[in-house]
Amino acid sequence: MALRTPDSTTDGLRNQFLIAMPSLQDGYFGQTVTYICEHTEEGAMGLVINQTLELTLEQMLRQLKLRPTEETASQPIFRGGPVQPEHGFVLHPSGDEWTGTRNLCGDLALTTSRDILDAIARGEGPEHTLIALGYAGWGPGQLESEIAENSWLMAPARHAILFTLPPEQRWNAAARLIGIDMNLISQVAGHA
Repeated sequence: MALRTPDSTTDGLRNQFLIAMPSLQDGYFGQTVTYICEHTEEGAMGLVINQTLELTLEQMLRQLKLRPTEETASQPIFRGGPVQPEHGFVLHPSGDEWTGTRNLCGDLALTTSRDILDAIARGEGPEHTLIALGYAGWGPGQLESEIAENSWLMAPARHAILFTLPPEQRWNAAARLIGIDMNLISQVAGHA
């Protein structure tokens, strides 16, 4: 299977799922799915979407002195990546904008400002959110190199996987988008 390398006339790998191959035994990225928010000549940034923290949205809002609604009680907070784990990121469908909102593609946005959490606490935030602490980052050419080394698969992102599928099912579901059954792939990387 040939991988298409991104060029400057496209969005690169933005709005794609980066799916860890079984051979990637890295303690942090093993069996992860990362949503690629940004990919340029300067590098890439994404959020791991299937590793939850021992923290719920309700607990986070209470730490920020906000009153959560019943709907927020059990929503998990994700370990978005090892870079800046003290910073929060809210991935949500495009539409309403808050102070720190950046549109990622036609139908998704990323917000980094507290005002979205205030809105969520009042029950006025986006219908779907994925809230993560930290992010995954790659320098220039690093992600392309890791893909060439068979560390990752790529698949088009889907809202159902991002927002509704239980986190523990996302790795296999993302791979199935491109016809791959992760249970049938060897944990030993090879090159054809």
